[in-house]
Amino acid sequence: MDVFGGAPRVLGYPRPVLVKSGSDAVLKCQIGGDPQPDVVWERRNEPIVPDGHYRIAQDGKVYTLFISGVTLADAGQYICRAKNSIGETYAAATLKVEEQAQEPQQPQPQSQKEEDLFQDNKPRFLIKPLSLRVDRGEDAAFSCKLWGDPLPEVVWEKDGKQLKEIYESSHFHIGQQDGGWFQLKIFRTRAPDGGVYTCKAVNDHGEAVAGAVLLVEPIPEQRGEKPQLNVAKAKNFTVTEGKHAKFRCYVTGKPKPEIVWKKDGEPIGPGRRHLLFEDREGYYTLKVLYCKQQDVGLYICAASNALGNTLSAVRLSVKGPPVRFKRALQDVEVRERDVAVLECEVPEESIPTAWYLEDQRLQPGSKYGMEQKGTRRRLTIRDVGADDDGVYLCEMPDGGKSIAELAVKGTIVKKLPRRLEVLEGENAAFCVEVEEEEMEVFWFKDGLQLRETHQTIIKSFGKTHILVFVNTSYQDSGTVTFVAGRSKTSCKLRVKAIRHCPPICPVGVQMNTECPNGVVLSWSPSPNLQNSTKSVYVVEVQEVGSQEWQRCVTTETGTSAEILGDIVPCEGDYRFRICCMNKYGRSGHVEFPRVVHLSKKTNAAVTEGEDAVFSIELSASMIGTWFLNSTQLQASERCSISQSKTLHTLCFHNVPNVYDGAEITFIATGVRDSAVLQVQGVNLLQPKNCIFSLIHSGNPIVLYCEISNPAADVRWFKDGQELHREEGLNIQSDGSMRRIVLQSSEYSHSGVYTCQSNDDIVTFHVDVEGKCQFVGFVVCRNRSVDTGHPLVLRCELSDPDAEVCWLKDGEPICPQSGIDMQINGNTRTLVIESVDFYDSGTYACRSADDVAVFEVDITVSFKEIPEEERQKSTTELDPVVLHCELSRPDATARWLKDGAEVLQTDNVTIQAEGTMRRLIIRSAQLSDAGAYTCQAGDNTMSFTVNLSVTGENY
Repeated sequence: MDVFGGAPRVLGYPRPVLVKSGSDAVLKCQIGGDPQPDVVWERRNEPIVPDGHYRIAQDGKVYTLFISGVTLADAGQYICRAKNSIGETYAAATLKVEEQAQEPQQPQPQSQKEEDLFQDNKPRFLIKPLSLRVDRGEDAAFSCKLWGDPLPEVVWEKDGKQLKEIYESSHFHIGQQDGGWFQLKIFRTRAPDGGVYTCKAVNDHGEAVAGAVLLVEPIPEQRGEKPQLNVAKAKNFTVTEGKHAKFRCYVTGKPKPEIVWKKDGEPIGPGRRHLLFEDREGYYTLKVLYCKQQDVGLYICAASNALGNTLSAVRLSVKGPPVRFKRALQDVEVRERDVAVLECEVPEESIPTAWYLEDQRLQPGSKYGMEQKGTRRRLTIRDVGADDDGVYLCEMPDGGKSIAELAVKGTIVKKLPRRLEVLEGENAAFCVEVEEEEMEVFWFKDGLQLRETHQTIIKSFGKTHILVFVNTSYQDSGTVTFVAGRSKTSCKLRVKAIRHCPPICPVGVQMNTECPNGVVLSWSPSPNLQNSTKSVYVVEVQEVGSQEWQRCVTTETGTSAEILGDIVPCEGDYRFRICCMNKYGRSGHVEFPRVVHLSKKTNAAVTEGEDAVFSIELSASMIGTWFLNSTQLQASERCSISQSKTLHTLCFHNVPNVYDGAEITFIATGVRDSAVLQVQGVNLLQPKNCIFSLIHSGNPIVLYCEISNPAADVRWFKDGQELHREEGLNIQSDGSMRRIVLQSSEYSHSGVYTCQSNDDIVTFHVDVEGKCQFVGFVVCRNRSVDTGHPLVLRCELSDPDAEVCWLKDGEPICPQSGIDMQINGNTRTLVIESVDFYDSGTYACRSADDVAVFEVDITVSFKEIPEEERQKSTTELDPVVLHCELSRPDATARWLKDGAEVLQTDNVTIQAEGTMRRLIIRSAQLSDAGAYTCQAGDNTMSFTVNLSVTGENY
C-alpha cells in the first residue's frame, strides 16, 4: 500500500443495518488518508444532500449518515466515497427496512430488484490508476482496485489500442493480486510510451473505465557512437519564404522507434512554427510553418529503438520573394496586458499591405491598430494576452511576406495550439504549463467548466496541466479554454468523422401543414456530415396507432419534400421521420414535430358541361351520405344519388366550371373516402403565360402544364432543341398533366423551355444560379506518376468564367518555376514539369462553390545500371555485392533469387541507405549462383551471379 502514499483507505467498513419502518437508521464508515479526504455519501450514484430526512456528521475519521423515519423506499445500498489529491476509495453499506406487523407486506417490484442487483454487482473502481511522470528509462506502474460480482475482467489500452498491438511482450507486464488489485507495469520507458492509458473492467452486469496519463521526461542525450550519415546524398527541398515546409519519414520497428528531429545537429521541439506528429498513415512528420531565412539548413529524422537506429536527411532552402521589404519585421517579446508593436518598411509608399496572425487576417479596431506612414507599416496589439502569442505576417499584394514571432510572457508559459484535429475515436490531448505551482486553474469547453469523468481526464503535475478527451466523438468538437488567474489560452477542437462510417442524422427538421391535404417537410444536413461518400435522405410515414413505418420519399440532394394525401392508404392522422443513408449504413431517425391529417383522394376529371359520376362499393349493405365541400348533398336536378345493395353512386349533370377543385366525400359507418372533381375548360394548355423560374444549383427542376385532351401529344424543347428522355431527365405524362423533371440542376440547364402541342404552346424561362460545379475530370482522380516525369491535373467547370485556386495538402499552390496553371474555356489545368517524392499528396482545385480532388502518388523507379555491371562473376567463398538505386528513399524493396524471396542470415545482409539498396553475400557458396531480382512496387532490376571453383563456372 505504500506505493499509493496517502490515498484514502477504509479503516472500518460499515455493517449492514436492519431497522423497522418509521424508526431512525445510522450508517458509519471509518476512513483515513493524507491529505484528509473529502467524503460524500451516495445512493443510486447520486450524492446525498443533507435535509430533514438525511443528516451527515464527522467525528475524527468516523463519517456517519443519519436517516430519520425510514420507509421501505429507503432500503438498499449506500456508498461512502472518499477522495483526495492522491486517490480515492469507497465502502458500501446495506440498509434493510422491516415492515410494521400491522402493515400488509408489499413486495418490491421485480424490475426494481433486478435494477438494484445490476447496480450493486457492476464493476466499480475503488481506487483509480494515478497519472505518472517519469524520466526516460525508468519503469512506470499503474495500479487500481476494482469491485464487482463476479470480479471483472480487465483490459489495458494505450491511446485506444491494445498494448500487444504496439509493444513487444517484454516491454510491459499486466498483473492481478488478491483483493481486486490490478497492475500494469511498463519497463524502461521511452518517449513513445507517453500517452493516455485506460483500464476497462467488464463483467456480466456492465463495465467501468478509468484513465491515467503517463509523461516521459527526456534526459540529456548520451554521448556515444552514432550512425554515420552521408550528407552529400541528402535531398534538396526549396520553399518560398512565408510558406510551410513539410518533411515526412516512414519508419517501422518493434519496439516502436523513438523519433528525434534535428536541424544542423540540434534537436527540434514543438513550438509556434514547428509541428511534430505521427500522421494517420504512419509517417513521422515535421512541419516548419511560415519559413524564414533562418530555417535554411540540414534537417535529420533520427529513429532508434533497442535493436538499432537509422537516419534520413533533407536540406531546406528558402527562396525569397521577387520584391523584398526594405526593413523586415523583428521578433517581439512582451508581458501580458502590455502593448506589442510590430513594424516593417515596404519598398514604395504606394504599396498596400495586409496583416495576419498566422492564417487569420486582422482588421483594425479596439484590439488592433494599423498605421501607414510613408513606406513604414505598423501593427499595434493592445491588451496582449496568451492567445496573442504566435506568428505575425505583413503581406504585400505580390505575395511578398515579412514574418515575426510575438512571445507573450506571463502566467501561462506553454499555450494551447490554435487548432487541433483528431479522428473520431482518437484521444484529444491538451497540455499547458504555468509559471508557478499550486495555482488554481480551470478547464472549459464552449464556456462550460469541465469535470473529470471516465472520458475526460484532468491531471496536474506541478506546473504542468493536462486535459484529455478519451475516445472522442463529433460532439466533442468546440472551443477548449484553460484559465489560470486572469490569463487564458484557447484551442478550437475539431473531431472529424472517420471514413467508411454511417452518416449522421439531419438536423433542423420542420413541418409546414398549410397546403391542403398535404405537408411540406424540410431539414438541413448535419454540419459534421462527410461529403466523401454519397448519401441519400429517406422519409418514412406512420399512421398514428400503428407500429409500422413505410418509406414514402427518397432524395439525394434535396432538403425538402412535399407529400400529398395520395401516398396514404386511407384517411387518418400521420407522423413522419427522416434518416440519412449511405453504403456503410444509416443514421438514426429524427421525427418531425407534429401529426398531420391526410386522406387518399382520387381525382375525377371531366370536361365542362359533361356528367361526373362517383361510385363506391362497400363490403356490406349500409346507408351512406355524400358531401360536396362539407355540404351534404340531396337528390336534385343537378345531381342524382342511388344505391344498389353495396354499390353507392353519385352523378353530377352538366358540370359547370365553378365545380373545378371541389371535394366529393362519402361517409358511412366506419367508412370515409374522398375525391377531387377536376373540370377542364376549353384551353389546350394551362398556363398560357410565360413562367420564370430561379433555381439554385443542385436542386431539381420541375416544369409542368395541363392539357384539356389527355390523349394529345406534346413535345418539349430547350432553346429550340427538342428534348428526349435520358439519364437525369424524365419526360412524364399523367392523364392531362405533362411534365419534365431534371433531377439535379446545373449551370448549363439555364435557358428557355417550351411545351408544344399542335394547337398551343407554353414557355418557361429557367435560370440556374448559386453554384459553379465541376462537371468532369479529363484525367482520373487517382494518379501515379514516376519521379522526374510531368504531372498534369485537369478538370472542367460548369461556368467558364469561374475563378479557381489550386491547393496541395490544403495549402495554396503559388505560380513558380516548373509549375504552370492554365485556363482554357471551362477547363482548368495544373502542370508540374518534373515531379519528385515530395510532390505526393492530395491536390484540390477549389471554386467558390465546389472542389475537385486528386490523389497523387509519386511512384518509384530504378536508376539505370549497365548490363555488364549486373553480371557478377566470382569464385566460391568470395563476397558478392549487388546494388541498385531507387527514385524514392522511402520505397520498400525486396530481393528475390530464382523467384523466391531472399531473407537476411548470418551470411546474407540486406541494406537500405537513402535511395540505395544492397544485397551482400559475405562468403558465396555454389548454391548462391543464379538470377537475382530487386523488386520495388511494379518495377524490378535483374542481376546474374556466376560462381566458379577449380576452373568451372556455375
